[in-house]
Amino acid sequence: MATDAPKDEPGPGSQSSLRAANEQRIVATLRTAGPLTQAELARRTALAPSTVSGIVATLAERGYVRVGDEPGGRRGRLVQLDLEDRFVLGIELGNGHISVAMATLSSRVVGFVRRELARGASITETLDLVETLIGELLVEAKATTKDIVRGAVAVPAPLDRFGVLSSSPRIFPAWADTDIGGRFEERFGWPFFVDNDANLGALADYHWGAGRGCHSMVFVGMNYGFGAGIILEGVLFRGATGVSGEIGHMTVDETGDFCQCGNRGCLNTVASIYRALELLAPIHPEIDSAEKLLDAASQGLPPAIRVLTDMGRATGVAIANVVNLLNPEVIVVGGDLARAGEVVIEPMTTMATRLSMPSAASGLRLLTSPLGERVFALGGVALALGLDSPGALV
Repeated sequence: MATDAPKDEPGPGSQSSLRAANEQRIVATLRTAGPLTQAELARRTALAPSTVSGIVATLAERGYVRVGDEPGGRRGRLVQLDLEDRFVLGIELGNGHISVAMATLSSRVVGFVRRELARGASITETLDLVETLIGELLVEAKATTKDIVRGAVAVPAPLDRFGVLSSSPRIFPAWADTDIGGRFEERFGWPFFVDNDANLGALADYHWGAGRGCHSMVFVGMNYGFGAGIILEGVLFRGATGVSGEIGHMTVDETGDFCQCGNRGCLNTVASIYRALELLAPIHPEIDSAEKLLDAASQGLPPAIRVLTDMGRATGVAIANVVNLLNPEVIVVGGDLARAGEVVIEPMTTMATRLSMPSAASGLRLLTSPLGERVFALGGVALALGLDSPGALV
């Protein structure tokens, strides 16, 4: 039994939760009343002037408020919300592409851009392209780098609790054992958060997509590998060590191929894009990417349609296990393979319905993310805005 001394973790009555509540009170007051002096804020919120001064300084540093330069002492200067002309970035490091979304601190998305990048590109090549795309968005928004507050990065691989990528020769080898947030901050100068793309896909759909208005949902990301982002009672669930939702390592064929994790028959070995390309290589070697696979299926090529159908069935088996375990309101499917539409979704739904316990599947909705190719970058925006936790300021 653990005997560690209790820590000041966020929770009812803790110092951190009290400070967060006071921050929310100040932001809510400014949102309702408009610009106020620190003295007026103290009176309206019933907080001590010293508490207000400390919180205003913190909020100003984080880019939420702006303090005027007028004379009259520190507590006589006007404090106003600064949400519409300051921005956050959401960046997706995809397999074969980079996506960047930009939004105001009030959560208004102002731009999105996506560009192809060779799989296996170096860190320098990747950051160079990210810089170019950020520049394009800033021009479009008539903003400068000084207007950016922070960013977040979505990566298609597991991360440890310190945000360091755990990789393999197949999954982002250039970024293996790399502090991704640190590299981004070093290059651009803003704070960067980092998370698994499935987690961020869940955040994006929960706030702006198919999961809006629900209390529990699971986002299943179908790309070169599989991942699941889990929202329980409105909070992103990351697990004890930060690697929850590794649906790609759920066994769906116990006599199947060996997986990089050491097990056999994981979903990633049966239904990933890598597996699809391997199966098609002997007869269609020209199909060597997700885009070409989807194009071939849309043109009616029977082997491409069959491999996608089989992938949908295998994914449905894994989803049924998730439904039986978590009983979510909504399952949202996103990522490259979801763009195949009914070729994948119909067999997936059939298997998920057949294998789920009726009481767990009652009322369940299985939906495709309406956010399309923007979903992971928008998830980065949500993380940069602090929407992964209840009581976010914006």
